[in-house]
Amino acid sequence: MRLTIEQYAHKYKMSKEMVHSKLRSKKLNYIVDGNTTYIVIPDPQPQQQEEKKETKKTKITVATLIELYKKENASLKEKIKELEAKIDKLIDDKEQMLKEERERIEKVYAAKDEQLKTVLELISTKLELQKQEQKNNLQHSQTDSSYLSYRVELKEYLKSLDLEPHQRKIIKKRFQEAKGADIRIQEQNGKIYLDFNKYDYSDLLTL
Repeated sequence: MRLTIEQYAHKYKMSKEMVHSKLRSKKLNYIVDGNTTYIVIPDPQPQQQEEKKETKKTKITVATLIELYKKENASLKEKIKELEAKIDKLIDDKEQMLKEERERIEKVYAAKDEQLKTVLELISTKLELQKQEQKNNLQHSQTDSSYLSYRVELKEYLKSLDLEPHQRKIIKKRFQEAKGADIRIQEQNGKIYLDFNKYDYSDLLTL
């Protein structure tokens, strides 16, 4: 088929300048007959061949699309698996963090409970010791006052008791202050003597 430049431009909806440009760049086949330039284009094939071509192209296109969809589907599945794995890992990490935090809090409370228990035990022990000490002191005083039937020096008597140094000092001071005014207190050669056979000293000996 031969078409003039004007016919070719009209058929393919382009300007004459563009057609001339294609001719100069030898993108179109052409012949010159007389003073007229004709563009040579292939003759159209029969309709049946065109339909076969279209059908074949359509089949290839559908197969290509199906393959593309398969690839995209596989890619999406892989991405979904990766996302699920990340989510599972985040959940596991969060659960582990919560577990560790719970264990830490439990340890803190356990330590506090143990400290409180220890403090309470110490206080209880101290109170019990003080109570026992007072009871022992009172028992010593009462027993000694009841059963001693001899004259003894105050210093020696206090040594025989289970008393702290500061406690003996308090009792000695008490006797020194009462000396001279209390007939129960006997002094000889600068030493104070107690006569349990005659007198009761529990008021001066009790702490």
